[in-house]
Amino acid sequence: MPLLYANPGDKVKISCVTGNPQVKQHLNELGFNEGSFITVVQKVKSGLIVMVKDARVALDSSMASKIIFRTA
Repeated sequence: MPLLYANPGDKVKISCVTGNPQVKQHLNELGFNEGSFITVVQKVKSGLIVMVKDARVALDSSMASKIIFRTA
């Protein structure tokens, strides 16, 4: 399921990252790697704020939809 559909407070495990190679590399550099755990902090108008590797990261809805997760 795309990360965009996760709820605040959910701790999820990334199953895969989709998109073109540049998008995948960018998300990978931010810490969105297959098998990583992230926590959804807040839903905002433009997307999500998530906690990844002890840092808060804002993702717009386009980027959040490219991250596929399963519940941790």
